Amino acid sequence: EVTNPPIDPIREELVTSTETTLGSELNLLHPEPGSCRNLRLPNPVITNEELERLRQSHVHGFESKTLPMVFDPLGGEEALSSALDELFAAANRAVDDGVHILIISDRDFGPDAVPIPALLAAAGLHHHLVREGKRTRVGLVVESGEPREVHHFCLLLGYGATAINPYMVYESLGDMIRQGMLTEMDVDAAMENYNKAVVKGVVKVMAKMGISSIKSYMGAQIFEAVGIKQEVIDRYFTWTDSRIEGIGLDVIAREACMRHAQAYPPIDVDGRALDVGGEYQWRKDGEHHLFTPQTIHKLQKAASSGDYEVYEEYAGLVNDQFKKMATLRGLLEFDLPEVGVPLEEVESEEEITRRFKSGAMSYGSISKEAHENLAIAMNR
Repeated sequence: EVTNPPIDPIREELVTSTETTLGSELNLLHPEPGSCRNLRLPNPVITNEELERLRQSHVHGFESKTLPMVFDPLGGEEALSSALDELFAAANRAVDDGVHILIISDRDFGPDAVPIPALLAAAGLHHHLVREGKRTRVGLVVESGEPREVHHFCLLLGYGATAINPYMVYESLGDMIRQGMLTEMDVDAAMENYNKAVVKGVVKVMAKMGISSIKSYMGAQIFEAVGIKQEVIDRYFTWTDSRIEGIGLDVIAREACMRHAQAYPPIDVDGRALDVGGEYQWRKDGEHHLFTPQTIHKLQKAASSGDYEVYEEYAGLVNDQFKKMATLRGLLEFDLPEVGVPLEEVESEEEITRRFKSGAMSYGSISKEAHENLAIAMNR
């Protein structure tokens, strides 16, 4: 596809497609009858039953092999790197043996086996097969308990996965129904609703890039990495921009082992004691948020009272980000000269504001009050 303006995934749903094919495409430049031996999937999110049918298939052209993506928790970075190398080597052998569908799975996790991060394994294997000239000879299925949000699916698809089986989501839905947390539906209906929501979310994301077909989004890796070391990018996320670098494989392995240690503590603990993380909602000991109960209280108080001093307190809490390192701009400081430039050598405020434009701040993205105040300010 050419570069297109964004698509409305709701009003222009007619031009979008979630259909994909799974199997060996062989040589894209010289199609042959074998290139047509593909399974047609209505969307790339598959259920446990659909995956099992793939796994048990003995039809010629649809042979599959399951490869484990786990590593030893005691080995750290070296164990993770070795496990990835073993995964790539096993994939090479499977393709040479005539396998047409590779299933990488973290279901073999346990006290002595840590799941390799699904994106790291999928992206690394995808690029490895590309370098070996074997990528179009196999379809790549990810069986993982990790993907659960739309963003996770977008990343896996964008880095080469053909189909995804989020088995942990399905197990969680079943458990919620058994406990009465989800009512008026059975497991099949809950899974169908979840799959539909995820696929619609993926379509919405790719539509923002002007892409109408999931097939065009797969392997396109329209992403930029934030905080990943270049050597990791080159090996596993090849050709991805990473402007500031960051963590290496050692930190990735350490974080995976930390999550594994929470799942398998040295002593038995109540499952409800697991760390909630605080990624979505602020928690006292969870992930740091720019908007905390304190900052929201200051903002509401400043808005209701009109007290500028309270607003300055709010602004100070939000702007002093260097203390928590929550954003990139919070790590930067202005290198101010000791002597300022004389005012007569620079443009006046009136001349500078002539070039200000607020048209891009649409009514739908801000409140009515903000929209009207901006219009008044611009007309002055």
